[in-house]
Amino acid sequence: MTLTADLYFSFRSPYSYLAIGRYRELSEKRDVDIALKPVYPLAVRQPDFFERNHPNWLGYTFRDMFRVAQMEGIPFGPPRPDPIVQDAATRVIADEQPYIRRVTRMGQAAARRGKGLAFAHEAAQLIWGGQENWHQGEHLAGAAQRAGLDPAEIEAEVAEQAEALDEEIAANQQALEDAGHWGVPTLVLDGEPFFGQDRIAMAIWRMEQKGLGTP
Repeated sequence: MTLTADLYFSFRSPYSYLAIGRYRELSEKRDVDIALKPVYPLAVRQPDFFERNHPNWLGYTFRDMFRVAQMEGIPFGPPRPDPIVQDAATRVIADEQPYIRRVTRMGQAAARRGKGLAFAHEAAQLIWGGQENWHQGEHLAGAAQRAGLDPAEIEAEVAEQAEALDEEIAANQQALEDAGHWGVPTLVLDGEPFFGQDRIAMAIWRMEQKGLGTP
């Protein structure tokens, strides 16, 4: 029996990156179909997000994401550039966000074709794996191609259907909230949310309770 689940994912989230490869491997090796549901990051949806956090939040998050990457053996480097355009000194989020909007729309276009998980993994490796100027040249086109997509077709769809793609992305966010969470990465299995890269083992445990075969 093939299980189905939804993975809510942001291309700006380091923890989404730290989870995506493991979820992709799970979907390729075991009988579960994981559909990617891209969402825009909180920095876009709630521009005052950083102002409302505890002063220690950012420092701890940086420490933690690097050690998770080290523990899991996942290549990790600060994104160059950050998918979000933000003033480093004031943390003010710019109104125009060309990088995150483009890549998230590409992710949704890939999801329309059932290849969202693969594209998100390939693109996230560029963004968070240390590829300088990941947004330029053929980097994202290469990610699309490695995911089994036609890069020209995806880019054309992003250019021509931006509003429709954004409506689908907004629907993803609403579905995440309806499932009982708001953050990413969150896997939703039969209405049950599993938030965080540290809940993958628990999600697999629940899948096995529901009939997921052993490797």
